[in-house]
Amino acid sequence: MRTRNIALSSVAAATALLGVAGTAAADSTPAPSASAKTRTGDGAQALCKRVPKIEKRIHKALHRLQGKAGARGSVARLEKRVKKAKAAGHTEIATFLNHKLTHRKSLVPTLQQRQKDLAKVATWCGTHHNAASS
Repeated sequence: MRTRNIALSSVAAATALLGVAGTAAADSTPAPSASAKTRTGDGAQALCKRVPKIEKRIHKALHRLQGKAGARGSVARLEKRVKKAKAAGHTEIATFLNHKLTHRKSLVPTLQQRQKDLAKVATWCGTHHNAASS
């Protein structure tokens, strides 16, 4: 019993000391100066750096969506699944897959637009030396 009381009191003392030290450390942190640099840009430099990876990712997604009926993730494969579900009389499954198909079809024009926009960004980055001055 005595050992337990000593252990509990030492834990309480350590906690109290850490609490005091923690608040003292928090009080001693200097406030940021007015001349400290903060990023206020639009992220052009980082975006210019990532353009090739983004282009690759968009191209890969479009290639998959526009693939043949045997390609996983393609619109054609999902259309085939919807037809099979309807033919089998699985209306709930067909409805679910049809909603999924509608969403997947809507991705194609969105990704195509992003591809066009990214091409313009790549051109801008080239004329602005990859936004090194920003």
